[in-house]
This record gives sequence, C-alpha cells and structure tokens, in this order.
Amino acid sequence: MSDDLQTLIDSLPDLGGAVLVTLEMTVGGAALAMIVALVLGFGARTRSLWVRGPSRVVIEFFRGTSLVVQIFWLFYVLPQFGFKMEALAVAIVALGLNYGAYGAEVVRGSIASVPTSQWEAATALNLGWAHKVRRVVFPQAWALMLPQLANLLIQLLKGSALAFYITLHDVYWWTDELQRDTRDTFFSFGIGLIIYFVIAYILTWGMNWLEERAKRRLGRGTRPRLRDVLGLKPGVPSEVARVKGGVA
Repeated sequence: MSDDLQTLIDSLPDLGGAVLVTLEMTVGGAALAMIVALVLGFGARTRSLWVRGPSRVVIEFFRGTSLVVQIFWLFYVLPQFGFKMEALAVAIVALGLNYGAYGAEVVRGSIASVPTSQWEAATALNLGWAHKVRRVVFPQAWALMLPQLANLLIQLLKGSALAFYITLHDVYWWTDELQRDTRDTFFSFGIGLIIYFVIAYILTWGMNWLEERAKRRLGRGTRPRLRDVLGLKPGVPSEVARVKGGVA
C-alpha cells in the first residue's frame, strides 16, 4: 500500500492536466448541449412541419445512436471526407450533440408544462412571440427544467470518460495509467471514483444554486442558502419551515 501511495503522489502533477481536460470537455459539451437543446426543443414545438420534422429527426437520431459510435465516427470517419477536428473538439461536439438531444426533450416538456393561462395572459398583453417567451414562459420553464438538466450534466461528465478512446488524457486516462504503474486495480480505480465524485458534486452545487435562484426570481423561494445549495436533496423553503414550526 505504501508503494501505491508513493506512486499516487508521483502521478499528482499529471492529475491537474487530466482534470482540466475533463472539465473542458464537460463545460464545452454542456454549453453546446444547452444551445442544441433550446434550438431543437423549441423547434419540436412549432406548428411548422418544416421545422418540427427536422428537429424530431435530429433528436431521435442522436438519442438513438451510441455516444461511442458518434465519437468514433467524428474522429476516425469524418477525416476521410476531408474534415478533421482535434480530439478535444470531437469530444465536445459529440457530447454536445448527444446530450443536447436528450436536453431538447427536457426543454420541450418543461415549456409544455407552463400553464396555458400564462401564454394567454401574455397574448392578452399584446406581447410579441420573442418577448412572450423571454419574459413570461421561459423563466417558468427554466425553473422546471433545471433538476433534469442537472442530471444530464452529471451524465455528460461521466460520458466524457469515453474520450479516452480518442487519445485524450483525461481523468480516466490518468486512472488507467495509475493502474498500470501500481498494478492495483482496486486502489487505482477507487481513486478515480473519488475524483469523478468530487467533480460531480461540485457541479451539483452549481446546479442547485441555479435552481434556487430561478425559484426565487419566480417568487417561489427565498434567497439561496448554503444549506440548500450544498444539499443532496432540495431544502424546505424558509417560509414553509416557519409555518410548520421547523428551523429555516
């Protein structure tokens, strides 16, 4: 065990770069996925078949095919058509398109969950479509979709480990190298599990903070508290706790 710990200490300089690559894939893929989700989610709700049809085709294609195959296709097949991307760009595009397709269903469902009366009230105020969506509909849908988007973000983080197969030196690569050096699978991949968990939990904190903030802007909660942000499950709003005699 002492030899394993020494090997771990020796490999720590490489860990920083591996974590950075994983974060680059995660943040970049999540940003692209959010754009794709919004475009396809709204597109899937339009009345025009020319917009709704292609949106549904793209959603079902990327949801119905393997992320591994998509990564391999972009990295190994696409260059045969004269278009080559760096490995990191391939990972970001593949993750963004794949999880963006799942996110599109979250966006579509959340928008559909906004009460019809809200649409009608915005129409009665003579608001244009863009103004109606930006000021009335989307803020409500955003609060509804955040918990599901948080789950997709964590799945995207874990999916980024597949980039190991296109030569990216991420956390999974670092874990595999540690296993080769120590020849101790339990120790090496146990450390890998802890690293992924820490990254995922930090991302969860951020999404919890966004969720609490979105609810507050709608008047459904109070200022985000550290207890709510760091918690693994939603906290009880302060005003509800006071009514029930609990401690906020």
